[in-house]
Amino acid sequence: MIKVFEATTKEEGMGIRIFLAGGITNCPDWQTDIIAKLRGSRIITDLDIYNPRRKNFPIHEPNASLEQIKWEFEKLKTADMIIFWFSRGSLNPIVLYELGMWGNSRNTKIIIGTDTEYERRRDVIIQTNLARPELPLLCSLEGIVEEIKRIVDARASIANI
Repeated sequence: MIKVFEATTKEEGMGIRIFLAGGITNCPDWQTDIIAKLRGSRIITDLDIYNPRRKNFPIHEPNASLEQIKWEFEKLKTADMIIFWFSRGSLNPIVLYELGMWGNSRNTKIIIGTDTEYERRRDVIIQTNLARPELPLLCSLEGIVEEIKRIVDARASIANI
């Protein structure tokens, strides 16, 4: 079963915790696409997906950004897996920061992908190859879903031994 937790919910799940790190502003709603693709795939264990994109961000509320950033920080810190997606339409500066911080500072499983039209794709490829050469750099949400399935299925197989 897949549960989705939208920012800034206080609810927690019991499955494998996946954080969707990627653009929110001035880019496609890739989070909805990947969630739909995951729901359509055969995942053999429970997934809890933490989605920082909110349907209604209260832009005029003074503390909204602080609350959002704190929620993201906590969920990234406790994630079992972080999906980094660099989409077209934005430079994704926060995602670049998150990749540098969370992608290189912990033993958390990460999956990295870029839209082929992402302006700084080459930079992400070079930096990833230098810091984490063992990681494939994917170029589609379908590829990311397949990689999630591969990691989750391997983890489930180990748990059953």
